[in-house]
Amino acid sequence: MRKFIASLDVGSSLLKLIVGEVVKDKVNILACVDTPSRGIKKGYVINTESATECFKELFQKCESILDVKIRKVIVSVPSFYSECFLEEVKVTPTNADRIIKNDDIVNAISLTIKDKIPDNRRVVSVQPSVFKINGENVNNPLNMLTDELIMKSVVVTVPEKNIIGIKTCLENIGVNIEDVIISPLADYYEARNKEINKMVGAIINIGEETTTVSIINKGILTNMEVIDIGGANITNDLSYVYKINKDDATYLKEHIALSHTRLAQPNESITFTDKHGDMVKINQYDASEIVMGRMIEIINLAKKQINLLTKKEISYIIVTGGVTESQDFDILIEELFGNIAIINKVEEIGARSNKYATSIGMIKYFNSRLKLKNEKYSILTEDEEEQFGLASKRINLSENTILGKLFNYFFDSD
Repeated sequence: MRKFIASLDVGSSLLKLIVGEVVKDKVNILACVDTPSRGIKKGYVINTESATECFKELFQKCESILDVKIRKVIVSVPSFYSECFLEEVKVTPTNADRIIKNDDIVNAISLTIKDKIPDNRRVVSVQPSVFKINGENVNNPLNMLTDELIMKSVVVTVPEKNIIGIKTCLENIGVNIEDVIISPLADYYEARNKEINKMVGAIINIGEETTTVSIINKGILTNMEVIDIGGANITNDLSYVYKINKDDATYLKEHIALSHTRLAQPNESITFTDKHGDMVKINQYDASEIVMGRMIEIINLAKKQINLLTKKEISYIIVTGGVTESQDFDILIEELFGNIAIINKVEEIGARSNKYATSIGMIKYFNSRLKLKNEKYSILTEDEEEQFGLASKRINLSENTILGKLFNYFFDSD
């Protein structure tokens, strides 16, 4: 069975749906679509009818690309009121030869949360942080001989209300939620590497209406906080100062203004009609000054939050989110953080924008859970996988062309 996974990132400004095939821990993007959010605020559904229609449009757009029905997804839910706590369990190998197998790990994870989660909360993640065998810590207990395995884990939960609205909308269009994930976990899995896996660091995700700050201790999410400020505040500033509508302010933010004034040009300008019907001429330097001021406020609030969330020394800070795509954002980050900060860069072909970082990270995180439990998974049935493979091969491309090789890489991998 091939491993096809669909992830849905529910954002305040955009809904993003990605379908990818995981091959040797690499995500090959098969479809990547988005649509403006309606009926959603800060990740919560506030108008079920509008949000359901929005989800329907998004899935239809993706299904028209793949020519298959998507019936199940993993979903990002709001991080508001998330909780992390440490649990320790002990398990005995279930087989006669006392060798730790995948079933023993799964059993330990189940025992970690058994009878410990209130009815009004939902488990998002159980992250094993320490395995101990015969009194010694081990990185991977699989296939080791022991009478008892001790596992310490960090459990992450969210309120059930963070999920229920999204679940209702998806059920309305015939889609089931396979798993729920919060952005800090997904963002880390998108950006992680062997080096930062050994360090304590922070992730700042600047979204449309919120900024999420999380602490990662050697690959384990240990704390997080959501700040009520984001890219929309920049748009509102531009709209207020120049008395222009939100659409024009968004265009000004995304296409004219820079994140730092260092390279902004006073003689480069654009003209809009303001709310009073008057023509207003805006130069790049002045607009960039407004953008930069609000950016600095957001980042300084995030820095303050990092200091509140942990007393440990931070070795890296990863900054992600759609705002990081703005021009000269790297200059601003270097000025505020020095070389400790890294701007995440999505490298997957077909989704090379940080607005998709959470969506792709969700797939990588979910795949890691599948590997831990030694489970097979696909959003497609075996018949659908066969038809999907045949459909891809009907595309008339020579195997010797670049596109032909690309399609072979996407669709014919084992």
